[in-house]
Amino acid sequence: MLSELVPMWRESFEHGVGVIDPHPIAEQAKYFEDQVAPENSVTVALLDGRMLGFVACSPESISQLHVRVGHHRQGIGSQLLNLAKEGSSGSLWLYTFARNRVARRFYEKHGFNNIAEGFEPVWQLEDVKYQWVRTGPGRHSSTPPVDQRVGA
Repeated sequence: MLSELVPMWRESFEHGVGVIDPHPIAEQAKYFEDQVAPENSVTVALLDGRMLGFVACSPESISQLHVRVGHHRQGIGSQLLNLAKEGSSGSLWLYTFARNRVARRFYEKHGFNNIAEGFEPVWQLEDVKYQWVRTGPGRHSSTPPVDQRVGA
């Protein structure tokens, strides 16, 4: 599954942030295996066997949320985000790059508030920390379901 996930993740990241990732794919796959997967629950959105996105999250935070380029604005990211919210402890925090305006609008539309701005030293880019706090019970999505698989 990593052979499909990592290139999709990279393309989504590069598209959203507007930078080329200089790291080898194998290094990114190792990072996913060693740091992202062990510290997070990973849910993959599949449609007809094709990976369309994934979210890596804990009950407190979202580490990664990416949707395949060309499949935005179809509810996939919203469903993945809602799954993270439902599995949360009642609030979530995440970081995104300040220059990723599409991601910032997406999170703000889904109830996340900008709580801090900073600088990410590895990428040498300004980032924004967002937080969401549950305000009431119930499901957060009315989008049609996507086949879901858990694991990486």
